[in-house]
Order: sequence, then C-alpha cells, then structure tokens
Amino acid sequence: MNRYKKWASREYSLKHRLLALIPAFFLFVLIFPYLLVILLPRLDDWLQFPDLHHGLVNSLIGIPLILIGGVYGFWSIYAQLSRASGTPLPMMPTQKLLIDGPFKQCRNPMTFGTITAYLGVGILVGSLSSIIFILIIGALLLTYLKRIEEHELEMRFGEEYVAYKKNTPMFFPRINFRKH
Repeated sequence: MNRYKKWASREYSLKHRLLALIPAFFLFVLIFPYLLVILLPRLDDWLQFPDLHHGLVNSLIGIPLILIGGVYGFWSIYAQLSRASGTPLPMMPTQKLLIDGPFKQCRNPMTFGTITAYLGVGILVGSLSSIIFILIIGALLLTYLKRIEEHELEMRFGEEYVAYKKNTPMFFPRINFRKH
C-alpha cells in the first residue's frame, strides 16, 4: 500500500497524464482487439471449438455491447483526466474521488465498459476463445479491484469512499431514470 500512497501523493500535468496513456491506448485499442478478432478465433479452429457465428444475432448482441461499453469506458477516462487530475493507471491515480457522471452509476465504470465492449467484440466475431478470454480477464480484474484498489481508495479518501462504496454498486451500473 505504501507504493499507492507514493503514487497518489504526486499530481501530474495533463500533458504527462496523456503521454502515460499512450501505451495503454495501444494495448486496449489495438492489441486486445487484434487478439480477440484475429488470434483467438484461430485458437477456436485449432481447439475445434464450436462455431458461434449466427449471422444477424451476433451483430444484434455484439454491436450494442461494444457501443455501451465504449461509452462507459471513454466517459470514465475523460472524467478521470478532466475532473480528477488522474488517469486509469494505478501509478497516476485520481486526486479526487469521482462520484458523479459514470461513477454515480457504478464504482468501476471503466472496467464495466471495457469488459462489456470486449465481450461484444467476442460475440460479434463468434469466438468462444475470445469470450472465455474476456471472462477470465474480467474475473482477474474484478479480483484486483476488490482486493487491492478498494483498500487503496479507502486509505486515500476515508469515510467519503466508504459511504460511496456503501451506496454505489461495484460493477453493474444502476441507472436512475427518475428526475430529481
């Protein structure tokens, strides 16, 4: 936890935060999709997994998941960069606790968005290997969030985070359509 304290104690300029996101961009916007669309479907063939191509059904499920996930993912990254002087990267964490925008609906909208979008990609290409890969990565990521990141946030933001955690779902967004 001392490492997180050290990382959280320093505020970075927007320029430095954007530069730090370049490797993450390549990983999440180029490499992961390549893995899901090109490499893992080849693994399906090699392992003789069943073909999950069902024509229009794949598009009707996959495309909305990609769009919903993309909105949550990019919306939360934008909020972290613009309103909390941080990034999604643990070594450049937010300087303030975000509890509005996508973070009002769930505590981990970027994780929800990422997993949802990639699951949509796996469904769209009809690859069982891609879907299994995303479910495993998602489970590992949620375990990290629960075991490490939540403790770090509680250490940094104290009772404010505890109250937020108590009232906001961890992963699946709670959307309130009623006007206040």
